[in-house]
Amino acid sequence: MRIISGKLKGRRFVAPDNLPVRPTTDYAKESLFNIINNNYYFEGLQILDCFSGTGNISYEFLSRGVGHVTAFDADANCIAYQNKIKAELGLENFSPARQDVFKALSSIQKRFDIIFCDPPYEMDKISEIPEIVFKNKLLTEDGWLIVEHSKKTTFRHSNYIETRRYGNVSFSIFSY
Repeated sequence: MRIISGKLKGRRFVAPDNLPVRPTTDYAKESLFNIINNNYYFEGLQILDCFSGTGNISYEFLSRGVGHVTAFDADANCIAYQNKIKAELGLENFSPARQDVFKALSSIQKRFDIIFCDPPYEMDKISEIPEIVFKNKLLTEDGWLIVEHSKKTTFRHSNYIETRRYGNVSFSIFSY
């Protein structure tokens, strides 16, 4: 896994084998960030990275100069790894936390410019994510929810905008 752009461009990370993760491929990540870059200025953005795993997406946002990234994952080893990378890189604007994502989304009081969710592809409750985010008004007025999923998953939600597919990886985007 590597950081594609920004102040940490080219930095490579090797996650421990004991993490239950499926990191977003460089190809899919680069495509996703091209879409985001065409719609947002990164400076100052408030980001929520759910099911954050290794922190791959968080590091990419941080490298590009966002204001702050909050990252949630239920796995203690994933959060320990993210805290290790946070310390190594001096990422003061990065807050990884061990949280059940669905509970956190139902109770968090902050609003975000972008919420990125990369749940396990086989998770039954993927379709509930947009409902929870919009019910709890977790996005700023022009904010985006981006859900990474397999090509088998489809969404039916009033805030759905589009799905972009890159091989076996799909990103569905939602907004107000």
